[in-house]
Amino acid sequence: MGYKVVVAGATGNVGREMLNILAERQFPVDEIAVLASRRSLGTEVSFGERTLKTEDLDTFDFTGWDIALFAIGSDATKKYAPKSAAAGCVVIDNSSLYRYDPDIPLVVPECNPEAVEQYAKKNIIANPNCSTAQMVVALKPLHERARIKRVVVSTYQSVSGSGKDAIDELWDQTKAQYNPTADYERKVYTKDIAFNVIPHIDKFMEDGSTKEEWKMMVETKKIVDPSIKVTATCVRVPVFVGHSEAVNIEFEEFLDEDEARDILREAPGVMVIDKREDGGYVTPRECVGDYATFISRIRQDSTIDNGLNLWCVSDNLRKGAALNAVQIAETLGNRVLKKG
Repeated sequence: MGYKVVVAGATGNVGREMLNILAERQFPVDEIAVLASRRSLGTEVSFGERTLKTEDLDTFDFTGWDIALFAIGSDATKKYAPKSAAAGCVVIDNSSLYRYDPDIPLVVPECNPEAVEQYAKKNIIANPNCSTAQMVVALKPLHERARIKRVVVSTYQSVSGSGKDAIDELWDQTKAQYNPTADYERKVYTKDIAFNVIPHIDKFMEDGSTKEEWKMMVETKKIVDPSIKVTATCVRVPVFVGHSEAVNIEFEEFLDEDEARDILREAPGVMVIDKREDGGYVTPRECVGDYATFISRIRQDSTIDNGLNLWCVSDNLRKGAALNAVQIAETLGNRVLKKG
């Protein structure tokens, strides 16, 4: 006997990717429902070899369903997640709405799988921010060996993290560079993204950081260890899919770069590609469609006593969103629900 699974927001980039990954990983689905807003009602989406028509999220009855994967944004989640949870259907939410609620677990299965067992307080589990998810997969095994004191991270985040409209905006602006007569309207970003980088993701906060930078700090503490200090600079770059991060780590004790490389090679969800030669590293284009978080450029930081630098790349629609949500569902099933 398998699970009755709901995917809410099935017509969006992340929702479609959730369906792809459920099929690819052969998640034990007995029955599946795909939900969307009324303006997308009846849109067809693929699930393995099947084609499904979306149902109305507003009128859907979650009673009798086991797991709901939400990819609908914070505003809609605030309305529909409690409805699902009250009906006994566990919500795995991809929005930022519940990540900082102390009664709701924030889970990256490679790092804190035991946290899913706290789901019963509100029948909701939160999926972390895309930039945090890939970083903590690398941080956790290193932290277990040498205790991390501080992380300084600069991100290079693709436009798919802002949704389909942002992908279209990059495409339209890129074409317009070569065809000056082509018109485009800037809708998503505050400045042009084509052939540019924008050091601004999410809203600005009082201390001058952005909400995206704040998320990385708070979520790393919740997932890995509250004692770790994190400072981030988050930048949007003209890449369609795949987030990259330059990560500087300071440890409590010395960790040799060769040992760190060996630890990461054995770490779940991590693929090390680190040759000190031309092309001996991973770029975001190469990670698209892959499950792994790729680590390259591992090297000692000679400016501090116990420091390392590394380069971290992942498909943000997968590990940063859909894959992690499905992995949470798998972990919940294996540790708690025990079906399939």
